[in-house]
Amino acid sequence: MSEETRARDEICRVGASLFDRGLTAGASGNISVRLADGGWLMTPTNVSMGALDPARLSRFDATGRLVSGDAPTKEAFLHFSMYGERKDAAAVVHLHSSHATAVSILRDVDPQDVLPALTAYYVMRVGRLPLVPYFAPGDPDLAHAVRALASRHHAVLLANHGPVVAGTSLANAQFATEELEETAKLFLMLQNHALRTLTPEQVSDLRRRFNLT
Repeated sequence: MSEETRARDEICRVGASLFDRGLTAGASGNISVRLADGGWLMTPTNVSMGALDPARLSRFDATGRLVSGDAPTKEAFLHFSMYGERKDAAAVVHLHSSHATAVSILRDVDPQDVLPALTAYYVMRVGRLPLVPYFAPGDPDLAHAVRALASRHHAVLLANHGPVVAGTSLANAQFATEELEETAKLFLMLQNHALRTLTPEQVSDLRRRFNLT
């Protein structure tokens, strides 16, 4: 089985898993994978991630030109913004998942780091999560805003929209996105409760132990 065939199958498998567990609804959300030849595979526009066809995924060449498959997601520019700044990125997952999107709508979060360090696994998989200001869907300024943060953060939260997460593999991008969603859920559950978050020293220890940037 070729690398591209494996990537096509994995995108569809991950998309179905996310959809079946309610992490994406309707035709929302999108996934991409960088291929060894420098091109990309991406989920098409107006297709449920629960019903992806490996043969119809959007295929881009190394210049970002669509060469085969269906028309790509309208949010392809979010993926290319991440890849352009993160040479280690092998995959990007973007969801409109309920809890992360709910947090992105809260008024008083810290835009430099939206979620507190509630668990070690959040620190390990996500780290710091900046909030990208709101832009209308398709606005090219949204791409510029994501690109400005992508070199320093592999995960960002789009205001009133949802998370965009890059990973060194599709599995890593998926797991980080799911950890972000679970932490957002915990954060919302704990509203109006006194929190015992990880201390700065504990966070620094995790970063040192696991070589986190």
